[in-house]
Amino acid sequence: MIILDELLAKLGPDVIKTADAIPARNHRDASHYPAVMPLAVAMPRTTEQVSAVMEICTARRQPIAVQGGMTGLAAGAIPGKAEIALSLERMSGVEEVDVGAGTLTAWAGTPLATIQAAAGEAGFQCGIDLGARGTCTIGGNVATNAGGNQVLRYGMTRRNVLGLEVVLADGTILTSLNKMLKNNAGYDWKEMFIGSEGTLGIVTRVVLQLHPRIDAIETALVAVDDIQSGIKLLRKAGAALPGGLLVFEAMWSEFMKIAVDRIGLAAPFATPHDLIILMEAPTTSGPGGQTAFEDFLMTALDTGLARDVLVARSGRDRSRFWAYRESVYDYSAKGIPTMLGFDVSVPIPKFENLVAAFRRDIPATWPDALFVIFGHAADSNVHLNVTRPDGLDATTRRAIEELVYGHVAALGGSVSAEHGIGRGKKDFLRLSRAPAELALMRRIKSALDPDGILSPGRIF
Repeated sequence: MIILDELLAKLGPDVIKTADAIPARNHRDASHYPAVMPLAVAMPRTTEQVSAVMEICTARRQPIAVQGGMTGLAAGAIPGKAEIALSLERMSGVEEVDVGAGTLTAWAGTPLATIQAAAGEAGFQCGIDLGARGTCTIGGNVATNAGGNQVLRYGMTRRNVLGLEVVLADGTILTSLNKMLKNNAGYDWKEMFIGSEGTLGIVTRVVLQLHPRIDAIETALVAVDDIQSGIKLLRKAGAALPGGLLVFEAMWSEFMKIAVDRIGLAAPFATPHDLIILMEAPTTSGPGGQTAFEDFLMTALDTGLARDVLVARSGRDRSRFWAYRESVYDYSAKGIPTMLGFDVSVPIPKFENLVAAFRRDIPATWPDALFVIFGHAADSNVHLNVTRPDGLDATTRRAIEELVYGHVAALGGSVSAEHGIGRGKKDFLRLSRAPAELALMRRIKSALDPDGILSPGRIF
């Protein structure tokens, strides 16, 4: 093909992989969608090589699938057969930690765990953290505006980004590696690219704002009666704890039952509870030698707000507590059929309604369904995973999607809290965005990518 000949002539076989040289890892992401072998894979090592790829692809109107760590759950990185995958995996490494500015600059293909380690070594904390930290990349985190475990304290990825370098569809390189908290010089164009899922441009470098390192963390499992009690616990903790909260993860009884019965973890409490909260906070001193965290939890027990509490006394305890929350990653290894995962958000006062609707309608429609509910409750995020003993066919998947997203829309929520839209949710985006908003998105897309070659078929 002419396009492949031109790319190979310009960049060579080290960068442009075709046919049998295309790695299998570039065929699919972590979603349930089937693998697809792209037309070719471009693996640039520099921003200039990314620009060269885009110049040639624009001239030939060649569609591009932008790829990061391939951990996405919305099918955004899965290439089409007629698409060339552009992988940022070789553009990896922390370029600089500026201690004075409190910033870190990294290439887009750098794993999040590498960034966290570099920040820690310099005496700082990276505000972004999620379960795929070892394989997801910072470019992908930016492109999807990733959330995760610490959004309560540090916000989504967007709030942690100070500067970007981006390559546009026509190969233009935009560089604004800003390190300043205050920079009000005209349009803040980086905001357009954060969360754009590779449809507006390709992120090549990122400047992150770092935070003071927290060396001492307290962790607890707290059993409560229901989500209303959980939200009361959250609000009281926010007012009572001098250092605030780091983590507030909700795990409903269906989730805990699988963690114990199928994954094999020991039951945390002698008595089952409908909702268990995993809480973490920085260690701060309290009266009488107790920490403020322990004092707060004792008060919660005494007043009946909490029904049971376990406080971690060691790093081993902390890992054991986190094993419940991260047990969802072990489902396939324990023979649980692939689950259809939902990442939604609703206003916090509507949590009770959403959970009740899931518990009522899923088993009523699919009596043999296996489902779990969990999430980052403090930031309005609910995760729902659903499957059946023999898995889900396409018709059932679609029916479950319509049921779930219908409830979310009725409660004024979002069909995507933190995973993005990709291919998987584009039919449902209209439930969370008004026609005028969708029209504006299309105008922005058309202005930056007039030929529609960047990640086509994603979001729209």
